[in-house]
Parts: sequence; C-alpha cells; structure tokens
Amino acid sequence: MHEIGILMEVVKSVERFAKENDVQKIETLVLQIGEFSSMIPKYMKTLYPVATEGTILDGTDLDIEILPANGMCKDCKKVFMITTNNGICPKCQSNNIELLNGKEFFIKEIVCC
Repeated sequence: MHEIGILMEVVKSVERFAKENDVQKIETLVLQIGEFSSMIPKYMKTLYPVATEGTILDGTDLDIEILPANGMCKDCKKVFMITTNNGICPKCQSNNIELLNGKEFFIKEIVCC
C-alpha cells in the first residue's frame, strides 16, 4: 500500500504551501487522480486521516476527482475514453491504442478558510 507514502508527501507539500503563504487553516484538499494511476481512491480516503493527524490538514476534508483515461487509436487516430470502450476503438474496433492521459496525480486545490 504505497498510498500512505504518497499522502505523506502531499501533506508535506501542503504544509510548505501553507507556511509560505501564511495560511492558518485549511478546509478541504482536492486531489485529481487518473483512472490508470497507481493510486486507489478508496485507500487514499481511508488513509487520509492517518496521514494528516497532527498536521495543518488534521480534520480537513479530502475530495478526489477521477480523471478519465483517454487513448488514441494508432490505426484510425480516433481519440476516445479507454475504460468506457473497454480499450477498443469505437470507430474501427482496433485495440492498437496509445494512452494519452489517465495516469495523472495532482493537488488540484487547497481550500483555505
């Protein structure tokens, strides 16, 4: 379960941001996680209180937005949502695809009070 290590690094980044910007209180942290990233949102939500205990994020809300995995068919160049189409191009039925996005992991927003 590498999610705890990632969350600890996120907490460090947010604390650094808070210190640099004289932020005293944070209400919500918003993360964006790609469908094909190695992060499991359910685990992130479960581990968040542990990772934030005793920090400026202690007691804050965690919102997670899932970013869809998009691919491009290498045969016909159609761009499509991979999971919605089960990895098959909806135009030509090829499975010869290039992943365009879906592995991202971002801190999207830090909602301060």
